[in-house]
Amino acid sequence: MPALDQRDVRNLLLKALSADAFDLLTADAETVHLPTRHVLVESDQPIDHVCFIEEGLASMVATSAEDEAVEVGHVGYEGMVGAHVVLKTNTTPNRTFLQVAGSGLLVAVESLKRVSAEFPVVNDLLLNYVHCCDIQLSQSALANGRYNMHERLARWLLMCHDRLVGNDLPLTHEFLSLMLGVRRSGVTNELHIIEGIKAIKATRGNVRIIDRAKLEEIAAGSYGIPEREYERLIGLPIRRSVTRKG
Repeated sequence: MPALDQRDVRNLLLKALSADAFDLLTADAETVHLPTRHVLVESDQPIDHVCFIEEGLASMVATSAEDEAVEVGHVGYEGMVGAHVVLKTNTTPNRTFLQVAGSGLLVAVESLKRVSAEFPVVNDLLLNYVHCCDIQLSQSALANGRYNMHERLARWLLMCHDRLVGNDLPLTHEFLSLMLGVRRSGVTNELHIIEGIKAIKATRGNVRIIDRAKLEEIAAGSYGIPEREYERLIGLPIRRSVTRKG
C-alpha cells in the first residue's frame, strides 16, 4: 500500500502528530470500510488493533449484569477506538461498534506502543485524548443528573454534529434512546419539542440540523466543556461552527 499523506487524512489525532511520528505510525496501517453495527471492541476481549476513525460514528456502550445498556461515549474523526490500550490494559468491559457507517485506519497495538515509546510527545497526546474522553463522560453524568431531557438530547445531537460530515445525522430513534437511556417514545416526544423550535428537522432514521445556534441555546451549559478541553490539549477544534438554516 502506498504511504499515506498526512494532508489527506481527516482524523484530528493523526493530523496533530509530527510528520515523522505520523509516517512511522501509519507505515503498516490498513484503511478499512466500517459498516453499521461493525464491532471494533468487544467486551472483555483483547484487541490487536486500534482504529483512527476517518468517517462515521462509533458508539461505546456500557452493559450491566442484567443486560441494561447505555452509551457512555462516541468516537468520530476526532478520536481513536481502543484508547484503553494507552492506559496499559488490553481489554475493557465496554463494547464499541459503528452506529453510523464510515471508514478508518487500523493500526496494530504493538505499532502504537512502539511509536509512543519512540516519540514521548505521541504518548502525551494520546493520554491527553483519554483525559478528554474522561471529561466527556463526567459531563454526561452531570447532564444526566442536572439537565432535562430535551437539553440532554440537544447536547448529544451537537456532539454527533461535531463528529459527522454535513448537517444530516443518520441517527435512529433506537440509537438516540440508547444514547439518552430512555424509551424510544420519549425520544420521539423530545425530538418534536426541538423540531417545534425549528432547530432540527427529524425524519425516519435522520435528524437534520437546521439551526445549530438554537440547538446550542437549548443544550445550555450541558455542552461545551469537553469540546474546549479537546481544543486546548489536542490543538485542533472539534466544535463545529454555527450553522443556520442549511
